[in-house]
Amino acid sequence: MRSNGPKGFTLIEVIAALAIVSTALLGLLQLHLVSLRTADKAQVIAQAVLLAQEKMADVLCCGYPPLGAKSGVVEANGSELAWRTEVTDERALPGGPSDLRPRDLRKVAVDVSLQKDPGGKTIHFTTYVAKSGIRETK
Repeated sequence: MRSNGPKGFTLIEVIAALAIVSTALLGLLQLHLVSLRTADKAQVIAQAVLLAQEKMADVLCCGYPPLGAKSGVVEANGSELAWRTEVTDERALPGGPSDLRPRDLRKVAVDVSLQKDPGGKTIHFTTYVAKSGIRETK
């Protein structure tokens, strides 16, 4: 026998459906927040890498770099990046010719780290520069 009463959802069914939908939306919101944090961190790391490349280029632009260290802080999009460049004499390259005089080879190191995050990652670049008159002999 059919009932001729109103057809539709009961209040309990509507509340249960809303609870399920709201739980799913909270999960999606959490995923969105995680993706925003990850994108922000990736942007800061990319800025740190670009700053490290820029400082390395500054040191190497004049050829054989002078000895010494420099440091500073750069603000980029609300993040403070601390940088440090250091040029030191190097006796020999690992696996390279060992007959170089100490003043013929320089090690150039660049470090960039996030100022606000002391336990965070540090970008570290290292290269070696030889005087232009040095040639490897076999």
